[in-house]
Amino acid sequence: MVTFKLPTIYPITDRQISGLTHLEQARRLVNGGARLIQLREKVGSSREFFDAAVQTIEYANAHRVSIIINDRVDIAIAANAAGVHLGQNDMPPEKARALLGDKSIIGYSTHTLEQARLAATLPVTYIAFGPVFATTTKADPDAVVGLDGVRRVREAIGDIPLVAIGGINVDSIEDVLSAGADSVAMISAVIGNAANITATLLDLNERFVR
Repeated sequence: MVTFKLPTIYPITDRQISGLTHLEQARRLVNGGARLIQLREKVGSSREFFDAAVQTIEYANAHRVSIIINDRVDIAIAANAAGVHLGQNDMPPEKARALLGDKSIIGYSTHTLEQARLAATLPVTYIAFGPVFATTTKADPDAVVGLDGVRRVREAIGDIPLVAIGGINVDSIEDVLSAGADSVAMISAVIGNAANITATLLDLNERFVR
């Protein structure tokens, strides 16, 4: 499988939250120093998401930035994305790996210690765990895991890269990283104010990138 170093700040796009296209969000994130971006689409059609992914990946490739597709293995394959991020109700990671091949990035969301332990036995590139704090991004979020949950998962999964997600803001990033996360995935805290996306990410990278 591919090995790579997770960015400390892992931005995720969302048209509903930002009010911008995925391509425009990616432009602003790249200008802010992003090198890995996840495209998240929960309302549009498959065709709309595919077209947006193709445009965004073409732009990102020109800037040596990797694009991950949320949930949709089919779109990740068809659009030649760097990989896919899977949830608990999506295609099993081992099936996605068989389709995507060894060079693709596969992230996998977990919400309990047991799920994280199981994920560590699967062919995934990184494990995401959360929500660390209360979040309004999801309509029906899982139970908050807290910093203690991050610490327990860090111990349980060994050296597998760990992404913390859910309700993380500038005031909590350092605590989350100190608890053992390699990376923090952020949606609203980065893209919530569309006019400040680039400046926000530049500031976060300057303060927290190790």
